[in-house]
Amino acid sequence: MLSQSVNRVSLAAANAVLEQQRGMATLKDISIRLKSVKNIQKITKSMKMVAAAKYAKAERELKGARAYGVGAQTFYDNIGSGEEPATDGTVATPKEGGKKRLLVLMTSDRGLCGAVHSSIAKEAKLILKNKPADVEYKVVCIGDKSKVAMSRVYPKDLLFTANDIGRQPPTFEDASIAANEILNSGYEFDEGQIIFNKFKTVVSYQTSKLPLMSLEHIKSNDKLLLYDSVDDDLLQSYTEYSLAQLIYYAMKESATSEQSSRMTAMDGASKNAGEMIDKLTLQFNRTRQAVITRELIEIISGAACV
Repeated sequence: MLSQSVNRVSLAAANAVLEQQRGMATLKDISIRLKSVKNIQKITKSMKMVAAAKYAKAERELKGARAYGVGAQTFYDNIGSGEEPATDGTVATPKEGGKKRLLVLMTSDRGLCGAVHSSIAKEAKLILKNKPADVEYKVVCIGDKSKVAMSRVYPKDLLFTANDIGRQPPTFEDASIAANEILNSGYEFDEGQIIFNKFKTVVSYQTSKLPLMSLEHIKSNDKLLLYDSVDDDLLQSYTEYSLAQLIYYAMKESATSEQSSRMTAMDGASKNAGEMIDKLTLQFNRTRQAVITRELIEIISGAACV
């Protein structure tokens, strides 16, 4: 009789140790995860503050940069950019005509900013997928995000890529370098488009396009006669300068859209981390209470057996 009681006590004690180990392991796992989520929340809050500061600066600089884009775009609108307005008034579809076309995708090297970069790549893939069989497209990727997205599906269509974009605010010098690379690439396109994100509000942007036209395509346009005293040298100089203007404008619009989207994304991530912290804290307290209650029951049961 005494041996059975001793065996019962030993078994209860062993079960108590196992349950305690299992309970402590669960508490440890929850504690590690809780600490990890808190660290992530600190990072997302810091990134939100940095993005907010960069967004304020980008928005101020965008007001001045829009004059460049509006001026260059007005010239193409006056002579006819070779594009038909879409039914919704937002996306243009090129007319039949030029057999060589160029797409300039305006992104950056940095992520964690929502669907800013993926929307650019999605629009470019849609254009290349639906292109006529007799039309050739070449793609210029400004930023590694568009390069990664396009090189997987259309690696042969890439003309060149540019990286180290997004770490510093874009300047007209950066746009001039990109424009110079396009002009010296040897690809003589007839028409083209710059695909970029146009900044609207802090929480919204719109994937838009800007027209590009080659010098020969502009010369062959009858509406060019609206302008007086336009010789070949003047037209060539303006065409090269307007290309840098449009790229600079698209860079500024995309940079502002990226910073506002990153600020919004990091704010949402911080809120989600806060909700997860609350749930994990509640789970941790309930698990700890259950472990303590179970240990008390096992101690009382062991004492009753003795």
